[in-house]
Amino acid sequence: MQVKDVMRRPPVFCSPEANLADAAQLLFKNACGCLPVVGESGHVIGMITDRDICVALGTKNARPTELCVWEAMQHKLFTCSPEDSIHCILKTIRSNKIRRLPVVDRTGLLQGILCLDDIVQRAQPNADKHEISFEDIVQTFRAITRRDSPGFVRRPTAA
Repeated sequence: MQVKDVMRRPPVFCSPEANLADAAQLLFKNACGCLPVVGESGHVIGMITDRDICVALGTKNARPTELCVWEAMQHKLFTCSPEDSIHCILKTIRSNKIRRLPVVDRTGLLQGILCLDDIVQRAQPNADKHEISFEDIVQTFRAITRRDSPGFVRRPTAA
């Protein structure tokens, strides 16, 4: 199975200059948790999630119309292509603890978005090696939710 068999099209996206209120409205209107951020050239330059918006608003003490997507978005970008194998992409998802990837063509132009939720919907109990198995999904969720891995910061508890 390839990414193109599972990805969502057409993708909803925003520009880095859009304000957080507009980005939040797009997320709400389209019932999604993230938006690819597309620059002037049409290339994906980052991702912004509903969590990114909440954290930015909670830490910068500003109105959503006063902050732009560029200030809140994730600048570290992972992408995939429509021809990539879902099994290879699941490895990327596991190792980077991400749930969504923009799907780009060879030139970096946005083609769709791949969401772990959509991959889960395609899982089968007795899948062959070309399909997505329940075990693939369990391994992926275990990897992205592990709290003892590098990068996880345990918040101190109140005394």
